[in-house]
Amino acid sequence: MKTMNVRRRLVAAAMALGLVTALAACGDDDSDSGGSGGGSGDKDITVGIIEGWTDYTSMGYMWKNLLEADGYNVEIKSIPDNGPMYAAVAKGDIDMMASGWPEVTQKQYWDQYQDDLEDLDTWYDNAKLTLAVPTYTDIDSIDELADNADMFDSTITGIEAGAGLTGVVKDSVIPEYGLDDYELQTSSTTAMLAELKKATDAKEDLLVTLWRPFWANTAFPVKDLEDPKGALGDPEGLHVLARSGFSDDYPEIADMIGKAKMDDEQYGSLEDLVANKYADDPAKAIDEWLKANPDWAKTLQG
Repeated sequence: MKTMNVRRRLVAAAMALGLVTALAACGDDDSDSGGSGGGSGDKDITVGIIEGWTDYTSMGYMWKNLLEADGYNVEIKSIPDNGPMYAAVAKGDIDMMASGWPEVTQKQYWDQYQDDLEDLDTWYDNAKLTLAVPTYTDIDSIDELADNADMFDSTITGIEAGAGLTGVVKDSVIPEYGLDDYELQTSSTTAMLAELKKATDAKEDLLVTLWRPFWANTAFPVKDLEDPKGALGDPEGLHVLARSGFSDDYPEIADMIGKAKMDDEQYGSLEDLVANKYADDPAKAIDEWLKANPDWAKTLQG
């Protein structure tokens, strides 16, 4: 729940982005057991996910649902981290990964394996780290925080101490904006969300570390603070990446993926179902979301 220059910080932030729970270990499906291998007429597709990353899980089960409706046999494969994921797709052991971050956060893996990968398209184009406040709070930019420390009790309510997002705020945002009077309070994502709920229910001001895409941006009345100095890094896109030759073997799937786009509201509602309402049954979350958003699937056809 995803630079020392900015780029290096964002690579470190991969563990924070999209992560709510710890990364899941590999399940019974071994990433070396082989993917579909492609081929004309082959109806078997393997989709790689990292289960603790809700963008991978949400979009992995989304493609499983849509492709199985078109007659494909889709197997979800869990991989423990992004390095092994890129390697497995590049080898052809997995046909496609549901949500790669090749522009910045995972650029080193893209640079290493890109000759054996295909970028099928970007499904979300605004992945980023943020500082956020409730929508009713009367500031709009990080550069207003230094003069308004009392509004937030000089506290930035953060997540895990070891998260990349925490490091970016500590090492980049605080010094860049002169926020030395603030304490970056770390605990856990769950604790941060509990404080956010408490504050917004009571219409109180609160300053929190967040990121996009993340369901909390839809579930709570919050707004991103502008970052005129770029201390949090540039936005990047989330991509569906596949093994080399995939689009030749499955041109109809590549065409569908190329049409699949989600905005913040669409993805936030999807991830909320996957991460919260149906945390133990992502397939059911996808069913409910598609029933509530029938027009989205229609845009992928024809």
